[in-house]
Amino acid sequence: MGMRLQNWQSPGLSLRSRVIMDVLGATWRPFTHVIPPGRIGAVTSRRLIAAGLALASPPVKGATFDRIEAAVADGLTLRGEWVRTPMTTRADGVILYIHGSGYVMCSSRTHRGLTSQLADRTGLPVLSVDYRLSPSHRYPAAPQDVRAAWNWLLAEGYDPARIIVAGDSAGGHLALTLALELARTRQALPAALVTLSPVVDLSVERGLVRDRIERDPFASAAVARRTLARYADAEAMLDDGLRIEFDDIDRFPPTLVHAGSREMLAADCTDLVRRLKGAGLEVEYRVWPGLMHVFQAMTAFMPESLAALDEIATFITTHLPAADAAPYLMTAEIA
Repeated sequence: MGMRLQNWQSPGLSLRSRVIMDVLGATWRPFTHVIPPGRIGAVTSRRLIAAGLALASPPVKGATFDRIEAAVADGLTLRGEWVRTPMTTRADGVILYIHGSGYVMCSSRTHRGLTSQLADRTGLPVLSVDYRLSPSHRYPAAPQDVRAAWNWLLAEGYDPARIIVAGDSAGGHLALTLALELARTRQALPAALVTLSPVVDLSVERGLVRDRIERDPFASAAVARRTLARYADAEAMLDDGLRIEFDDIDRFPPTLVHAGSREMLAADCTDLVRRLKGAGLEVEYRVWPGLMHVFQAMTAFMPESLAALDEIATFITTHLPAADAAPYLMTAEIA
């Protein structure tokens, strides 16, 4: 196993995407630097991001969103929603989606554009999880909630080998740490991971250097560092549960990493791929020229986001081909 870098011809950067990124670079990015820290800033950011994504990332026509709230082990509650579209016809698998935005912002609702696109393109239902957000709930609340969602799917009879785990930004970090926890404890793994601009290092050291070379028009590394510090302080960052290392495992799900070449986490994504490759693990890596952090969500404005979603859907259906029979029961053994 190893890294697969697909040979492809760059489609070039569309004029629409250039204009959108210029607007964001002149408005949203500088505004993030003056949003006050603490709860007031968190609430302000959440409202603005929600409004922006409602415009830039509308749900697929005909999509349905069924709220779920279920008690799970250890006194936790799974919160989220089932996402389906008229094209969601498969019952032989599921996508567990974990939203991003620095562990402070966003929700299953803000990410309905992304999750409904995935459901529409793959035919699979999506369980979009709402984990507890900082600063009210700091580490390890978020990974506990994600693990609760994983455990709930297994308790409902889903085969781990028929589950795709996907996430963007902080959600990508949560997808990676979930799979690492399962691998380190010798438990059954998901079929594959999809990580869009994943956070790898919460200190964002590479991002700070990267930002001095080329600025991400959407996300500032300095703001991201400040935001992530509300989730995990210096002491918490020493915990194994936040460690993205592969030297102590011998198996891991096939992983797709998507990044934009202009984003603050471009160097982190490349480093993640090198770590996976160095451990002999399967990884596919695509860097989209000229694009920003989590551009895949900008479906209403950026043509490249739709092309990226097509590729993501192909990766998912390749690693989760349709089963002959559905519904199904859990069959994978836990070592």
